[in-house]
Amino acid sequence: MATKSALAQQLGVVAGFDDPRAPLEQYRTPPEVAASLVHTADLQGDIEGRTVVDLGCGTGMLALAAALRGPERVIGLDLDPDPLSTALANERRVASTTSVEWLRADATRAPLCSPAPVTVVMNPPFGAQSGNEHADRAFLETTADIASVSYSIHNAGSREFVESFASDNGGEVTHAFGVELDLPRQFDFHEADSETIDAEAFRIRWR
Repeated sequence: MATKSALAQQLGVVAGFDDPRAPLEQYRTPPEVAASLVHTADLQGDIEGRTVVDLGCGTGMLALAAALRGPERVIGLDLDPDPLSTALANERRVASTTSVEWLRADATRAPLCSPAPVTVVMNPPFGAQSGNEHADRAFLETTADIASVSYSIHNAGSREFVESFASDNGGEVTHAFGVELDLPRQFDFHEADSETIDAEAFRIRWR
């Protein structure tokens, strides 16, 4: 198994959004965060030989991180076709041994049904934009339907919500750890050239 830092280095070539959309909270997941999430999943036996689904994959960072760790199958799903085109180009840059199926669909109504155990990896919208509050809840609802285990990133302070949601939907949070998301200035409402925000990642085992 390659180290976490080696995985982050491989992911450094993954391009972000050409024309990000604020209502969808489209930000590139930092390579170091993706590497940490997927490395943790790999250590738990949740990647190799399994079906991995990246809900709201954007330009493919988490899906491609998983593809570099020997899964049986990887699906990247996103509603916006433009990032999916970038994801396909990113796949060629990364040159993983496992190909990724890029699917245009609504992650909150994912048309997926797999007989094999599914691992979901995702960095869903936090619901920071007006009118989009609790956007990550809908992603978790899909996850509860399709996954046997999931890894997801949420806004700092979300642990009580995530644990409660998991408990109410046949799941259990088994791991939680902090991550930092570096957000570049890409929307008019951004005041600084870049900002680092605290976030939390969770592993949930679903029954």
